[in-house]
Amino acid sequence: MTRLLRQTFLAMALFGGGIAYGVWLSSPRGQAWLQQTPLATWSQRAGEGVGSLLPWSESPPESASPADAVRPSNFIAAVAQKVGPAVVRIDATRTVASPIDPELFNQPLFRRFFPQLPQEFQQEGTGSGFIIDPNGLILTNAHVVEGSERVRVHLLDGRTFEGKVKGSDPVTDIAVIQIEGENLPTVTLGNSDQVRPGDWAIAIGNPLGLDNTVTVGIISAVGRSSGQIGAANKRVTFLQTDAAINPGNSGGPLLDAEGRVIGVNTAIFQRAQGVGFAIPINRAMEIAERLIRDGRVEHAFLGIRMITLNPDLVARLNRDPARLSPLTVQEGVLIGEVVPGSPAEQVGLRKGDVIVEIDGQPIRDAEQVQQLVDATGVGKTLTLRVIRDGQVRIFQVKTGVLPVGS
Repeated sequence: MTRLLRQTFLAMALFGGGIAYGVWLSSPRGQAWLQQTPLATWSQRAGEGVGSLLPWSESPPESASPADAVRPSNFIAAVAQKVGPAVVRIDATRTVASPIDPELFNQPLFRRFFPQLPQEFQQEGTGSGFIIDPNGLILTNAHVVEGSERVRVHLLDGRTFEGKVKGSDPVTDIAVIQIEGENLPTVTLGNSDQVRPGDWAIAIGNPLGLDNTVTVGIISAVGRSSGQIGAANKRVTFLQTDAAINPGNSGGPLLDAEGRVIGVNTAIFQRAQGVGFAIPINRAMEIAERLIRDGRVEHAFLGIRMITLNPDLVARLNRDPARLSPLTVQEGVLIGEVVPGSPAEQVGLRKGDVIVEIDGQPIRDAEQVQQLVDATGVGKTLTLRVIRDGQVRIFQVKTGVLPVGS
């Protein structure tokens, strides 16, 4: 008991002494003493040393504006701050037919219960785009503005413009919109030919109506063919990225770590996550320049449906009892169909022919044939080396213009 009382009195004395010492330090005599001790000098120097390491300790110059004082915390934030003002939201309005069977509108019972149901209605879709010219030229996807009757463009700073579709090419999914503006913020274009798997990829767009959303990932692959991503009707190869791309991102920019545009975001795999695709900017600008100049783009056309051959496929085709003659090559491109009236039909190409060479270049897959035809252009002649019934044949085919919708 005596020990407990002793400890209690000691604690009370220390506590009281601490209070008294604090009161004395706050007095004028205490403050004067404190300034004369080495402790004051050490505390001041320690505070200065630590403060210099803290990002908020460095006050901005008096002449700096509030916007200048907000510094990006990393390269992604820097890219978003730099490019964001040039990324736009595009609202496109189009008239679409009612999904209800038109024949129902003629049924008296249906019309009795639904007399005011319209057979057509206005549909509004949202996509993204980016400004490539300070006077109001905007690059986006063709499917964003397809069939639109009215296009409205919204900038990050709150301004809204009526847009006019200057040209659209559904074959490559590229379109150009014109708005009336001056000194508008623009993007910086990169070189998609220099992009490699593993490079940083930053996407900015308006997914699901969420304006100016920034996502980041890497370039997963380059040179993905349209057939590989399930878009066989498109004549373009794609960059693959794992940066999140969702509905509404279409037409927005895919950027490198320096904020330069390397692609136009355009598609996602519906059955997968983290797999998105963008049209390389070099190809997109090639199409855009032709749209700006001519308002349309003509694509070269042979008029054949193609199948890439490999040894397994050749073996299976040769086991087909309905086949009149066996295939004698292990690789090349099999013609599966010839379009009536096409350049291919006019020179005598047939279903079952195998293309093994074009202009002296060995052919190994259908994508290669398409690329050669595109590179040749409309109205030019190609020399095809073909195997038919085991025999070599040579055909001279003059390319035509791809019909709209093909």
